Amino acid sequence: MTKPFILREYIFVTIFWLVFAAAVYINFQANSDIISSVLQTIALVITSVVFTHFLTVKLLPKALRQKRMKLFLLQATGVILLLSFIYSLIFTYIEINSKNQLPDHFIDHLPFLWQGFYLALPASFLINGSTCGIKFYQEHGRIERDHILLQQAHLENQLKLLQDQINPHVVFNILNHIHILMRTDIQLADYLLLKFSDILRYQLYHCNQNLVPMNKDIEHLQNLVEVEKLRWGNELEVQSDWKTENTASFIAPLLLVPFIENAFKYVCRLPGHKGYVRISCTEKDGFLLFCAENSYSDIAGYKKKEGSGGIGLQNVQKRLKLQYPDRHNLKIESGNDVYKVNLTLQLSDSNEQ
Repeated sequence: MTKPFILREYIFVTIFWLVFAAAVYINFQANSDIISSVLQTIALVITSVVFTHFLTVKLLPKALRQKRMKLFLLQATGVILLLSFIYSLIFTYIEINSKNQLPDHFIDHLPFLWQGFYLALPASFLINGSTCGIKFYQEHGRIERDHILLQQAHLENQLKLLQDQINPHVVFNILNHIHILMRTDIQLADYLLLKFSDILRYQLYHCNQNLVPMNKDIEHLQNLVEVEKLRWGNELEVQSDWKTENTASFIAPLLLVPFIENAFKYVCRLPGHKGYVRISCTEKDGFLLFCAENSYSDIAGYKKKEGSGGIGLQNVQKRLKLQYPDRHNLKIESGNDVYKVNLTLQLSDSNEQ
């Protein structure tokens, strides 16, 4: 990607100076002979290339990096004045001298030099201004590209960190469930081991991508709900509804896991009251409507536990801001013995984000 860009830049600069040389030669040829026009054109183009190269390649990038544009303006003014003086010398000692109009004494050359300097000043300003403008545009483009690449790398690192926080947490919970069941129900523990293998396979082979097929991620969530449902048994009422027919949509992996984990982890089961967890996931017109609801009570100390959970809802909110800016609506409600999370998410049609 860098080599074609540099090649295009060199081609553009070459064409610029060729057009400039042609325009200068045509202007000189109107009032001078061919030899004088060629000499003036060569001398003027060479000096212009040298001075503008020094100004745009050496001074301008350094000023942009160090943010010292006031100093650069002074340097540019000096280069413009110096180049104007050189133009004046070229005009005086090639153009006028070729016509034998130059006096013999040097002191008498000053009016010609001053006239040439006065006439060359706008041309010098225009040439240096044009080349600086082109170089500034190119440097600004480079800075923007570097900034975008840095932002992308930072974003990928943040997402990787957040995702790595989720994976061990899920694995730990499932292994803990199986460990408990090994003492009470070997057959159920064996079934959960199969579910665990599916969950682990998904995390190892699919979650390294930014986006995954939605049906794969939903299948993973269904396995998690099934594990929790079997673990709680009759102690908890669990209802889940999955309506995701569009298999062409993509979603960030493990994004919805904390909602399900929190619903089961902090469900309220006060004496005499059977707790419940209700999960609904629906895909409609390119949007995912997700809802996780569980019984809730201030007496159970939900807020304190949730705050100590480490990743919890803050993790999800960070990922949503990073991966779905202006494409999600998260609403969390608590009250009347109910804790409810509603998420509306605009899905992607491809696995590139």
